[in-house]
Amino acid sequence: MNKLNKIIEKLGLEPHPEGGYFRETYRSIGEINEESLGKEFSSSRNFSTCIYFLLTSDSFSAFHRIKQDEIWHFYDGSPIKLHTISERGKHREYVIGKNILNGEQPQVVVNAGDWFAAEVINKDEFSLVGCTVAPGFSFEDFELPSREELISIFPEHENLITEFTRK
Repeated sequence: MNKLNKIIEKLGLEPHPEGGYFRETYRSIGEINEESLGKEFSSSRNFSTCIYFLLTSDSFSAFHRIKQDEIWHFYDGSPIKLHTISERGKHREYVIGKNILNGEQPQVVVNAGDWFAAEVINKDEFSLVGCTVAPGFSFEDFELPSREELISIFPEHENLITEFTRK
């Protein structure tokens, strides 16, 4: 069994809908009631949640968005390139990794409502990161658009969207 498979097994990771593997590692006991959240939420949310997320270089994390801020934390493997598109259409790239003196960042915050996608930078490698979401993640808040839908919103990013969507 290779290192990648050992990590997937040891951490109990399962396939994620946007690509890669994940396992929830934390969900706060406390909740924020619906009345205290913004109008975009239809029910209460835990204070915070956290997952392991593993991505391989033969795949990518497809463009998606959630209603909360999401913090990415680097743990192991290749640096990862994270692409974001703000609601106003501004594209940004971040390199999440441990080589801080070479411009990599060990943490990156994706703002609530921004579309984001990720790729492993080094060929034939993987990236292991953690993702913390507050208020806590719920699949009710997860949006995975079609390529056509996202291009219709951001035609200026057609090439990028085509590269990081599956259909």
